[in-house]
Amino acid sequence: MIKPNSLQTGDTVGIVATGRKVYPQDVRAAERQFISWGINVVLAPHLFGDEHHYLAASDDHRKQDFQSMLDDKNIKAIICARGGYGTTRILDQLVFSDFMQNPKWIVGFSDITALHLKLFQLGVESIHATMPVLFELPASHGSVESLKRILLGEENVIRAEPNSNNIQGKSTGRVVGGNLSLIVDSLATLSEPDLAETILIAEEIDERLYKIDRMFTQLKRAGKLDKLSGLVVGHMTDIKDTTPGFGETLEEIILSKVKTFDYPVAFNFPIGHENPNLAWKHGSIMALTVGAKGCSLESILR
Repeated sequence: MIKPNSLQTGDTVGIVATGRKVYPQDVRAAERQFISWGINVVLAPHLFGDEHHYLAASDDHRKQDFQSMLDDKNIKAIICARGGYGTTRILDQLVFSDFMQNPKWIVGFSDITALHLKLFQLGVESIHATMPVLFELPASHGSVESLKRILLGEENVIRAEPNSNNIQGKSTGRVVGGNLSLIVDSLATLSEPDLAETILIAEEIDERLYKIDRMFTQLKRAGKLDKLSGLVVGHMTDIKDTTPGFGETLEEIILSKVKTFDYPVAFNFPIGHENPNLAWKHGSIMALTVGAKGCSLESILR
């Protein structure tokens, strides 16, 4: 895997919207934060430009903005402003040839999982982390600081409390994943990932229990769970039940899909749609430890 260069004082990052609409007030805190780190900021031409209903701009304009930042050698990292929906509408139209000659960090989570999976397929690491629309929240401080550390070349150790549903053990592998819906949506597409010997990370928001079951069932049927090195479950935010109830807890649903496999499983990692949402390098090699006293994901230096 290719690891992009760390940011240096005076470097420039670009903020772009690949999906949901963004307003000027959504990115002001992020602009101030990057400048305080000694990093210059460029905003994509159509970041706020089009009145295009739910999406930030037309597919063509969002694609043009992202493609321009991919190709611009002066932009050292691309920061996706927010998630929502829309990245997959432009993903297959993007050309990565110039980017592969001058790789840079691409940052985001949620809908940006689609980009992370494409980059993994291309053999380039990226950063799963909080996004500009969330920088101003006081609770986001730890999430923002974890992003800063990775962008500036430091390593993160992500720790989680013990959980009675965990399957204890140790493993290493490339960490892949993000939003569960986007992982499942990638199946049978041009960016479907090979998950063999990886540590799969999955988080989700605002779904019902039966849909969580359906998505993990789909991953199992597609052969995506049987060869993992480990499974890390992040924040499962606002997951609801039906009436009558589904009959299994979230943890029971997930464990029922992986109980026949021999790898560690950890719940409640601080990754996803709650704070802290700690940054990690998608596609990098990490060591997963799931023990009685706690859990950790730690980068393996190379």
